[in-house]
Amino acid sequence: MQTSTRMRAAVVAALLGLLAVLTGPGGAHADEAPQTSTETTTVGDVTGFGADGAVYRLTAGHAEARVSFVSEETFRIELAPDGKFTDPTGDDIVLPQGEPPRTRWKDRGDRYDLSTGEVTLRAYKKPLRFALHRADGSLVWSEAKGLSWTGEQTVQTLARGAEEQFYGAGMQNGRGNTSHRDKTVQVAVDYNWDDGGHPNSVPFYLSSAGYGVFRNTYAPNTYAFTDPVTTGAKEQRFDAYYFAGEGTDAAKDVIGQYTDLTGKPFLPPVYGMEIGDADCYLHNANRGERRTLDSLKVADGYVENDMPNGWMLVNDGYGCGYEDLEETAQGLKDRSMELGLWTEDGIENLAAQVKAGQRVAKLDVAWVGEGYKFALDGCKDAYKGIEDNSDARGFTWAPESWAGAQRCGVQWSGDQSGTWEYIRWQIPTYAGATMSGLAYTTGDVDGIFGGSAKTYTRDLQWKMFLGTTMTMDGWAATDKQPWRHGEPYTSINRDYLKLKESLLPYQYSYAHEATKTGVGMVRPLVLEYPDDPKASTEAAKYEFLSGEHFLVAPVYQDTTERKDIYLPEGTWIDYWSGRTYEGPTTIDTYDAPLDTLPLFVKAGAAVPMWPGIRSYRDRTADSPLAWDVYPQGDTSFTLYEDDGVTRQHRDGAYATQRADVRAPERGPGDVSVTINASRGSFTGRQTERPYEFTVHTGSEPRKVKLDRTLPRLTSKSAYEKARQGWWYDRDDRGGVVRVKTAPLSTAKKFTVKLLGTSAVGGERASAAAVLGAPAGQEAGAGTPGTVLVDVTAGSSALTDTTVSLRVPEGWKAVTAKVPGRIPAGATRRVEVALTPAEDAGVRETTLTALARYRAAGDDRTSQQRLAVSVMPPPPEGEAWASDLVWLSETNGYGPAERDRSNGESGASDGKTLTLAGTTYEKGIGTHADSGIAIHLGGRCTAFTADVGIDDEINGYGEVAFSVEGDGKVLWTSPKLTGASATLPVDVKLDGVRQVRLKVTDTNGSKTGDHGDWAAARFHCA
Repeated sequence: MQTSTRMRAAVVAALLGLLAVLTGPGGAHADEAPQTSTETTTVGDVTGFGADGAVYRLTAGHAEARVSFVSEETFRIELAPDGKFTDPTGDDIVLPQGEPPRTRWKDRGDRYDLSTGEVTLRAYKKPLRFALHRADGSLVWSEAKGLSWTGEQTVQTLARGAEEQFYGAGMQNGRGNTSHRDKTVQVAVDYNWDDGGHPNSVPFYLSSAGYGVFRNTYAPNTYAFTDPVTTGAKEQRFDAYYFAGEGTDAAKDVIGQYTDLTGKPFLPPVYGMEIGDADCYLHNANRGERRTLDSLKVADGYVENDMPNGWMLVNDGYGCGYEDLEETAQGLKDRSMELGLWTEDGIENLAAQVKAGQRVAKLDVAWVGEGYKFALDGCKDAYKGIEDNSDARGFTWAPESWAGAQRCGVQWSGDQSGTWEYIRWQIPTYAGATMSGLAYTTGDVDGIFGGSAKTYTRDLQWKMFLGTTMTMDGWAATDKQPWRHGEPYTSINRDYLKLKESLLPYQYSYAHEATKTGVGMVRPLVLEYPDDPKASTEAAKYEFLSGEHFLVAPVYQDTTERKDIYLPEGTWIDYWSGRTYEGPTTIDTYDAPLDTLPLFVKAGAAVPMWPGIRSYRDRTADSPLAWDVYPQGDTSFTLYEDDGVTRQHRDGAYATQRADVRAPERGPGDVSVTINASRGSFTGRQTERPYEFTVHTGSEPRKVKLDRTLPRLTSKSAYEKARQGWWYDRDDRGGVVRVKTAPLSTAKKFTVKLLGTSAVGGERASAAAVLGAPAGQEAGAGTPGTVLVDVTAGSSALTDTTVSLRVPEGWKAVTAKVPGRIPAGATRRVEVALTPAEDAGVRETTLTALARYRAAGDDRTSQQRLAVSVMPPPPEGEAWASDLVWLSETNGYGPAERDRSNGESGASDGKTLTLAGTTYEKGIGTHADSGIAIHLGGRCTAFTADVGIDDEINGYGEVAFSVEGDGKVLWTSPKLTGASATLPVDVKLDGVRQVRLKVTDTNGSKTGDHGDWAAARFHCA
């Protein structure tokens, strides 16, 4: 929920009250006590030293430093300017640790060396200054000068390496998955939930030099990763833990040590990794009178639309209560969902709510009103409250948290408005947060305000590759359930929701891994490719890894093309087409129709899946486990399984099962997939199950064996009917071998062998053809036309080439035969005849182009999705804009109105169009910002209208109008207010195929911006 300015001021005041500012005399020398002053004091020379096991004390005048070793690679440095140590965090954040390591120390004249078997901390004497070295003597970090303080803050100054990069600081909106080098990062609450804000800050950062630092404090921090690096906290004490990692996985090692100290991420219940839904159902001012049980009608919508949904918050709104809780909880369970509640101002009633069926607790932003301790306590207490009163796992959400919150909740980025910009800045946010041990970070699908059909669909696509996410309703003109915008959006959203559902075994295995390593599933490229010089730069900013095997590059603009996708080292496979890429490389332009998320799989992947389910509860004792395999070299993946809901896994009630893939590194050879025996047990564990394999070989095997030769099937229908067998689908993503088995014991190992096949990409991957298509192709409903497809030969010439289209039901396409041969490396443009259905909707439609050909002695197939826009007939004669079909429409509030002024959230609920006392029967009423696209087909010569702010606003508002043609601005008005005279419009449109009528807010208030296109009409042939 958004918070008021008044509340924010109270929160800031409360936070300032947390700062322990110590006072005393000050000066530049160690023998002087600290002052309450803006002057900076730097610690002086060492005047005393003492050792007590793994704890060392160094005095410097009145100041005292303390070094405490926690493990072989982790230690703590504290500095008390007045010699009196304090710890405001107590045991809130840092968990009890085991026995400290054996340490030793040595006086080397100019310094003391404090050592474990892995690291040596050097404490130089004149003045006191620290430097960390590994056991081999190599430098990890060093202070450029000693610790310093003023009356307000304490600062550490570190020398910066020539190529050193920095990450972390928690959730940094719009940043974090690329380096913070040369940037200043704030770690504090600011209630800025948009680009540049920093909700869910964490006072921890890590360096590419192989170390991390955690400031053990509740005080606001500022980290300037300049040269030198200065890191300060607003308190007159210094308290930091240091972690030393090593090797190519140093960053993961550091995250692991940090989460050893502050807590490993929790393991959510399986339903928590399904999408959630939130709204207020009791007395909702935005939606009219409703009751809590009305939430079940929305739950029915998920079931009726065959869409997954794991849980529902039924009271998400300020002042929103609830009733009939037990009946609501049971009703949701009957629909395979769990009950969640929002806690506006406390959890006093949590025990009773959990006993009634609550399983999700969302905490309010106001919970940080008494400081981070209050927020962290709220997360821990709500988590514990669920577990104390049920057998379920704790599951909470919070928009403002601190270090340690990863062990009890999901961090989400707050309340935003659905826009393309919202999608853009979120992409680096969540992957970047993983670098601070936050394993579950997310944002509402399409925000809670604004939004559109397209932004919703694009936002939902990529968020299915986050661990957790939800929709929130009741604040925008249209609710945010995934079916609200109708087709084609409903079907696309369903496909991605069910794709996530099928990937739950993969994602859940990574969730379990996070409880061991601290590393979340959503990762910046630099975490897996630390030696890649581009991984820390802008080249990789708008993409991320979901686990080690999926690379996701979301579309964050209103386009059907994605530019500049960077693929790191290795072989990467386009998830939709099967095309292979050899990294490192940059894809300049990727065809991405609305239903296509740019998604790539790393060669060698073996991905466990649950096929064909809406809810994890649909799984039965005889449900199959599917493996999606991209064979290259020797690889493996370990599946983790438990009951998904209870806490019995903490007592060892879980099982693991490893898949081992053996394949050629390149080209022809045999492929084997070994499924090892499942180890462990839990309630509901399958003792036997059928298996399905999708093996992306690009070449047909000679035979497939499982103990003995499996029957070869010749069609999709035969494969689907068979109990076991295999089928080579040449036309699926470059060539896929599908294998299914009868039920097999999970206690026994078995191997599926594909003989005479190849690694992913085929016997000669370079011989594969590549398909493309020009952007902006159009077709008319029921009108014969053509679609252009570009066929580019690979390293070998193509012969016997045909190009066909997979089209929606009711459409017709004729396969095109390409005469002659297409030489290696050459491109041939092919025209494929296409006739859309008579009732084809006016919208972008995705077709799949399929090229079948012979190359390098093999029969092969390549495919590519492409977008074709179905257009309405162009207008004729004098055509009112309000009478035409609109290609698209966005509006600042509610729908744009035809022949009415802007109304509320419903269609046609506006009033008569009125400008300067004149009423109009025809026209369009909007609310800035708005845009309406109309197809003209080059048939019109001019557009005329009268524009202004509707009289109903009584003189308020400020907007500008503009007319765009084929992407170019043809006319723009001056700023108009509610008191401005009506402005006539007359714009020439010769040859324009598509026009966009835009109204833009010009003063930032978006209040009263009811812009009218009165008497708007086109003058056409």
